[in-house]
Formats: sequence, C-alpha cells, structure tokens
Amino acid sequence: MPDASLVMEPVTFSESGGIRYLHFGSELIQGAMRIRDPDEIYLEYNQQMMAWLLFLETKPGMCIAQLGLGTGALTKFTHRYCPAVKTTVVELNPAVIVSARSMFSTPNDDRRLKTLQIDAKTFVQNAQYQNHFDAIQVDLYDAICDGPAASSLDFYKGCRDVLKSPGVLTVNLFSRHKSFDLNLNNICEAFDNRVLLFPESHDCNVVAMAFKGPQLDVEWKEVSKRAKLIQEKTGLPTNSWASGLNRENANQENKLFI
Repeated sequence: MPDASLVMEPVTFSESGGIRYLHFGSELIQGAMRIRDPDEIYLEYNQQMMAWLLFLETKPGMCIAQLGLGTGALTKFTHRYCPAVKTTVVELNPAVIVSARSMFSTPNDDRRLKTLQIDAKTFVQNAQYQNHFDAIQVDLYDAICDGPAASSLDFYKGCRDVLKSPGVLTVNLFSRHKSFDLNLNNICEAFDNRVLLFPESHDCNVVAMAFKGPQLDVEWKEVSKRAKLIQEKTGLPTNSWASGLNRENANQENKLFI
C-alpha cells in the first residue's frame, strides 16, 4: 500500500492547438494527447518507448509493465493495437490515475489492464513478479524533472529480474542532464552492457533499450522490415528507428549484434 504520508505532486492541465498537456504543478510537460486522436502516441520519445515491438512478437499470454502512467499514452496504444497483451501499470500518485482516465481517455482496468498504486522501486523487488514480464517501459519523473525518480543500480537490476528471457526494457532519459550518465551506467551494469540508445529527440529525451536473454544477431534490413510492418499495422511512425539505432550505437554498423 502507498504511504499516506507522502506528499504527491499536484496534477494540472493545459491545452494549445488541439493538444492537451499534463503538468505536475509547473510548466514542465509530463505528457500530451491530441484531443481528436486520443489513442495516438503524440510525443516522439513516447513512440520510441514502444520499440520492444521490433524484437518481440505479441501473442496471447504476453505481459508488459508500464512504470509511470502519465497521460496513459503507452497504455492506450497497447490496449488498442496489441489485444493479446496484458498490461500492468504502476503509478504511485492516485491523481495521475484519475486524470489519465478522466482527461486523457485511458481505459478503466479490465481483463487486459491492471493498475497498481505502488512505488515502482518496490514493485520491481516483489518476488511474485520475477521473470514475469516480456517488456517493461519506464518513464518515471516528478514535478522537478531532476532526472528519473528511480535511477539506482538496484532498481535497474530489479527491472532485469522481473523480465522474462527474452525480454526488453525501454527507459526515458534526459540527455542534457547530470542524471543521464548515472542512469545509463546503471542500466549497462544491470544488463551486461546490452543496451542501445535512440538518437536524442527534439525535447532532449533519449530512450534507452536494454535486452535480457539470447544474444541478438540480425541484419539491419530485417529490423527495418519489422519497423515497416509495425507502422503499417499501427500507424506508429517507425520508419527512422532502424537507421537511428544504427547510427547512434558504436560497433553496430553492419548488423545488430548485442
């Protein structure tokens, strides 16, 4: 159960040009939704958080965890386009859960969606979730946005522990902040340096992707083919994913080997 003594950030909203934004009591943007298309993933870095689809086929019984709910962008997208997948959302702030449903069109819990009001750091240490999830998406920021709210080596080791093999972790990081190197180093240590980075997006976010399980050895043209298929099926703009990953990561020029 969450600690009732914890002071939660106030949840506020703004709208401009048909886009609704989520804030935690400041001007900093915590998420966004195009009002006329609530199931679209509007922000580029949020789109890249779905990159586990490049490497894992969705199938009945697949489970993913979303640590940090925000506007529910990833949750809504998965619920609509990945009907075989069961999603567990972890969000400590009850106001974020309420606002995601009331202001950002996130569906209520059902047989494919479960929401837990709990600290993500506690969640990944829970033995009942060991080797349970095929993919984990981590987007944990508070009102100050002073780097991810969970960044320790123990946290990322916990993420690795609750992943199945094979499994994929995606994490939203701030590239131009002192927290970037700390988080990246801890992710690399927890995942034996099996980590890829997307190029920095326009808002200085960088998505890191870490792998658990058998070594990947695949031609980039096959990754591109998979990205094209995802775009055709979901509308997610994935056409630059393979080339971006290829350019951004050392020793991956000829093929993806990690």
